[in-house]
Amino acid sequence: MSVVSGYKPASLWKYFDEIRKIPHGSGNEKAIGEWVLSVGKQLGLKAVRDKVGNVVIYKNATPGHEKAPTIVLQGHLDMVNEKHSTSKHNFDKDPIELIEDGEWLKANGTTLGADNGIGVAAALAVLEDTKMVHGPIEALFTIDEDRGLNGARSISKSALKGRIMLNLDSEDLGVFSIGCAGGADTHIDVPLKRVAATGNQVLYLHISGLRGGHSGIDIHEGRGNAIKILNRMLWQLSKLYTVELVSLNGGDKHNAIPREAFAEIVVQKKDLAKIKSWLQKSLKEIRLEFKPVETKIALEMEELKGDIPKVIDQASKDRFLGLIFALPHGPLAMSRSIKELVETSNNVAAIKFGAKEATILCSSRSSNGAALRATRDKLAAIAAMAKARIEQPEGYPGWMPNLESPILKVTADTYKEVMKEEARYMAIHAGLECGIIGEKFPGMDMISFGPTIKHPHSPEEKVHIKSVEKFYQHLEKILKTLA
Repeated sequence: MSVVSGYKPASLWKYFDEIRKIPHGSGNEKAIGEWVLSVGKQLGLKAVRDKVGNVVIYKNATPGHEKAPTIVLQGHLDMVNEKHSTSKHNFDKDPIELIEDGEWLKANGTTLGADNGIGVAAALAVLEDTKMVHGPIEALFTIDEDRGLNGARSISKSALKGRIMLNLDSEDLGVFSIGCAGGADTHIDVPLKRVAATGNQVLYLHISGLRGGHSGIDIHEGRGNAIKILNRMLWQLSKLYTVELVSLNGGDKHNAIPREAFAEIVVQKKDLAKIKSWLQKSLKEIRLEFKPVETKIALEMEELKGDIPKVIDQASKDRFLGLIFALPHGPLAMSRSIKELVETSNNVAAIKFGAKEATILCSSRSSNGAALRATRDKLAAIAAMAKARIEQPEGYPGWMPNLESPILKVTADTYKEVMKEEARYMAIHAGLECGIIGEKFPGMDMISFGPTIKHPHSPEEKVHIKSVEKFYQHLEKILKTLA
C-alpha cells in the first residue's frame, strides 16, 4: 500500500503516486509526457503533444456553463533531480521513495518532485472530475521548466485560447505569486595549462552537508555555497603553503545552490600535517560564520596513493581561484518597492574541470531588466580580467505585478471564503513560466498558487500534506466562481 493511501483529495494523490514512479528529471520528460497524454485520452478528452513535448488537454465546460471564460491550468512536468551523496537512488529508473514525516511528505534522500508534481496531479484531478462546476478548461503541461523554462518558450501561439491562467507552481498556501524575476545564465570558460607537479602528496577534499536549495526562492536565507567555500579555502591556503590544483568540481544545476564541492590538490608531504590542521581551523571559522543557517558543514580529507597527476600551472591556478573568489553569490540588491523582495541576485551554480579548461556556470536573476543586464556585464568584466571566455545565452522575461488583476481579486476573495482568513500576495525572486506565457499570449491575466512546499530543488524537499487538500479546495472554488 502506498504511503499516500488515505490522503485527501484521493484523486490528486492517486495521480501524484503515479507521477513519482515515472523518471521525469528535466530533459527526461518523454515518458511522463506520454503518460499524461494517455490519461487525457482515457478520460475521453482531446489531448495533444507538440514537437518539443508539451501537452495540452482540453475539457469542455460543465453543462450550462459553456459561456464562461476559458481557464488555463498550468504546471510543468519535470522535476529537479538532487540527492545526498550517500544515496544510491538512480533517477533514470527508480521511483521516488516516499516517507511520511508527521504532517509532511518527503523522499528518502532525494528531491520529492512535489515541485511541480502536485500541480500536475491537481490539474489531472480536475480533468477527471465529472461533478466539479467549471467553464472550458485548457490544461497545459510544459517540459523542461527547471533548466530554463524551455517548454514554455516553445508553446505554439495557437495552443491556447484562454486568457485567464492559474499557474499551479507556487509553494506557500495562502500566498499568491503575482510577479516573478527574469533570469539568464552565464558560462565562463577558463583556459588551463597542465604541468608536472612539484609536490609529492595528493590530497582529496570534499565539502558537504550544506542545505543547497532553490537559487531564487532560498537565496535570501544566506545559505552557504559549497563551491565558494571550498574555493575560498584553497585561495587562502595557497597564500601560506605550496598548493597545486588538479581539479575543482561542484554543483550541477543553474537553479540550485551548490551543496557539495570536490577538489584534488598536490602538496608537499612535509607540510601535510600543517595543511590539514589549517583546513580544520578554517572549517571551524566557516561553521561559525554560517551558523545558524548551516549546521552540518563537513570537510572530508583523504590522502590519495598512486601516481601524482598533472596539475594546472601557477598562472592558471591564480586566475581560476581568483575568478571564483571574485564572482558574486547571493542577493545583490533588494527591491525598492516591494518589502523584503530580493530584486537582483547571482548564483555561482556549477564548476566542471577538464584537462584544458574549466567551465563555470552562473545564474543571474532580477525583476529589473536593466539590473539583470548590469549583473551579467559585471560577470563578463570579471571573466575578462581572468582572461576567460564567456557565453551568455538569451534569458527569460520577468512577470510584472498587476495589483488591479481581476483574477487576483477572485483568488483572494475565494480564499477568504474557503479558508476564513485573508490571503497574501507577493512577487517572487524566481522564474515562473508566467513571464514567458504572459509575453507570448498578450492579455493573459495570471495568478500562481499552490500548497506549502519547503526546500524545493534539494533533498530536504517536503510538502505539507494537509495544505494539499486545502489548496485543491481553493482551486475548486475558483473554478466554480469563474464559471
